[in-house]
Amino acid sequence: MNEVGSVLVDTNVVVAYFRGDTGLRPQFDGPTTLCLPWVVLGELHFGAQRAQRRQEQFTYIQDLLKYAVVLFADQETTEVYGVVKAELAELGKPIPDNDLWIAAMARQFDLPLATRDSHFSHVPGLKTLFW
Repeated sequence: MNEVGSVLVDTNVVVAYFRGDTGLRPQFDGPTTLCLPWVVLGELHFGAQRAQRRQEQFTYIQDLLKYAVVLFADQETTEVYGVVKAELAELGKPIPDNDLWIAAMARQFDLPLATRDSHFSHVPGLKTLFW
């Protein structure tokens, strides 16, 4: 994949955008192609289910899906997941499983990951953008 300008986005970046972080507007409204891992979409739906203003959150998700590209796991993703988890275990730097899936997709598709979680910096070969 690795189209110029494509970025994989983590849940915390999307949530910050939904909450009105104006610093993210250029990235979300600009020419950047936002790629959304399936696990991030699941986390967004979980958050919407628990939100006080559920319908508003579901509307945000639906609007995001009009321009974001959702990436789904395949066999290669599972193989990369295993490699990343083993690398982090060897380093003594485990991260949450959902974040492992996100990191695996970023490596699989050779995409930079826009996140606010510093633990992604421990993943070998992963380019992170701290939005």
